Amino acid sequence: MTIEDIQNEIIDEFSMFDDWEERYQYMIDLGKTLPLIDDQYKTEENIIKGCQSKVWVHAEMKNEKIIFTADSDAIITKGIIAILIRAFSNQSPKAIIKANTDFIDEIGLKDHLSPTRANGLVSMIKQLKMYAIAYQTQLQ
Repeated sequence: MTIEDIQNEIIDEFSMFDDWEERYQYMIDLGKTLPLIDDQYKTEENIIKGCQSKVWVHAEMKNEKIIFTADSDAIITKGIIAILIRAFSNQSPKAIIKANTDFIDEIGLKDHLSPTRANGLVSMIKQLKMYAIAYQTQLQ
C-alpha cells in the first residue's frame, strides 16, 4: 500500500467515531499495536525532542524501505506515533520525504491536542522525515 492509501484508510477509520472520546480510545488501542522499539534503542539519541512525554523512535532500512519502531511513556502519545508509523513504515525514503501529512488535519487530530502535544506531533513528523532524508542520501 502507498502512504496515501494508508492515510486514507486512517481517515476512514477515524470517521467511524462520533466523538473525540471514542477517537482517543481508538488512538490508545492503536498505541497498543505499535511495533515496539527494542530496549537497546531506548536511548537519549532516539528521543524525539519537542515532545512533552518521552517518545523513542528507531529507524532501519531493509530492502530500500524504512522500518520504524517506537515507544512512549504516555498512552495518547503512543497512539499518535503509532498512527505516524503505520503511515510511514515499510515505505521508501523518497515516498516518506514527498508524503504530505494533511491526513492529520483531516482526522482533526491537531485541533484536539493540547498545544504541547501538537508541538510534539510536529516534532515526530519532522524526525521521521529526517530519518528518510538520511537514508535517501545513502541510496544515491
